[in-house]
Amino acid sequence: MILFVLLIVALVFWTAQFRFRRRRLYELASRVPRSKHTLPVIGIAHKLSGNTEDILTYMKQFSYEAIKSDNGVMADWLNHLLYYVMVNPVDLEMVLRTCLEKDDVHRFMRQNLGNGVLFATVPFWRRRRKILLPAFKTKIIEGFTDILVEHSERITEKLGTVCESESVDLWPIVTAYSVDSVSDTMSGAKINAQMDPSSPFMACLEDSLNLVCERLFHLWLHPDWLFRFFPQYTKQKKCMQFIYGYTDEIIRKRRDDLKTEKQAESKTNNELDYKGKTFLDLLIHLSGGEKGYTDIELREEILSLNLAGADTIGISIGFSLILLAKYPDIQEKVYKEIEEIFGGSSRPLTREDLHKLYYLERVVKESLRLFPPAPFLLRKVETEITLPSGLIVPKGVGIVASIFGAHRDPKYWGPDAEHFDPDRFLPERYTLQHACSYMPFSNGPRNCVGSLYAMMSMKSAIATIIRNFKIIGEPEKGPIPSIRTKMIVTMNAIEGCCVKLEKRKLCSIKA
Repeated sequence: MILFVLLIVALVFWTAQFRFRRRRLYELASRVPRSKHTLPVIGIAHKLSGNTEDILTYMKQFSYEAIKSDNGVMADWLNHLLYYVMVNPVDLEMVLRTCLEKDDVHRFMRQNLGNGVLFATVPFWRRRRKILLPAFKTKIIEGFTDILVEHSERITEKLGTVCESESVDLWPIVTAYSVDSVSDTMSGAKINAQMDPSSPFMACLEDSLNLVCERLFHLWLHPDWLFRFFPQYTKQKKCMQFIYGYTDEIIRKRRDDLKTEKQAESKTNNELDYKGKTFLDLLIHLSGGEKGYTDIELREEILSLNLAGADTIGISIGFSLILLAKYPDIQEKVYKEIEEIFGGSSRPLTREDLHKLYYLERVVKESLRLFPPAPFLLRKVETEITLPSGLIVPKGVGIVASIFGAHRDPKYWGPDAEHFDPDRFLPERYTLQHACSYMPFSNGPRNCVGSLYAMMSMKSAIATIIRNFKIIGEPEKGPIPSIRTKMIVTMNAIEGCCVKLEKRKLCSIKA
């Protein structure tokens, strides 16, 4: 009995001391509106313990509440963790520019991918981003056009074998395209996911993302020591062992090839000829060759870039195709633009053609606005800051930058913010008051370095598909598209992209 009393006293004392140390946090948090669903002690933990659709539905709802609030922010607790969901683009710019450290939950990704630039802590990120940036110059990215076109044409080969079916799900097909094209340009690896849907690499990649998402939103899986007792730990470890082994073999082989070819040393000015080189080649060279990145550091960067590129590009293509199926009039405009460019020829797509696909680009941008692959960014406040709106954010708060909310805020996008309208990106109409109202590739120093690559890949795949096939889906009844979505680290369509395909007649004249 005495021991029990002592334990209670110790617990009360520890709780009082814990709350006293965080008194500033509690004081400032009390000034910010909270969700009506919050509960004592656990906060909103119960709302994030459901399935992936329920989790994203609540996060969207939280974002809409933030839109309606005075400062564009809502606060709530996840047990002892305090998070601010923010949609105000002026405040978001300051957060993304000054709060560079990722939130603590990103450690789950780092445990899988290491300190690749996407999820690295600031000290690692600064050095690695400096090395990575030159690899994403425009002339280098545009040099990958032929590879992107090659993999895009494989989509049509795959679709040609199933176009007579009653229904085809395009989602896994475009996901396989993104994996193939990204892997080819990143490291020269030929995964061939489009022709082999049962690819072990694809399966392990999907499983690892699902496991990270599951751990992210379920607090009982957060402690590392406790996570080891769950079956998810064993499954995750097995997936990552395969992915590591596969990637390490690619890196080893490429290093050997570069030594044999002595490509870097063949230039008198010690510069690398970018033509025909993968991102892996560029990273080896830009980091200092043999004295630069270790094999583990190269693996971390390649895996991060593969994950960021393949997942987000495939998702973006998928949502764009769903919207084109729902709005056949818009799809027809895309097709007419393609026909005007090719002028009756069946020649392959070129880099110059991609630059001329203005309407398709507006379609993709509008798709990214309504359905951004990464709808929420997480940052950690390490020093108390005062935002332009006057809101004081205490040290220790996690910021949820709601890209989803910022993209749908009527204050900046007008009363039709929920409508699918590609022409809102016409130069004469696209006059946003603030850049952070539209940031599908994030914003600030830690923005996505591969936005140009992503746009090229998306336009190449969509143009090739629409050029060869008419996508027939259930037409949307109004301007607001209804698509059920779920959260698996990124936002995905629950029902995929199930459509009918009608083969178009292409001219046989070669230009």
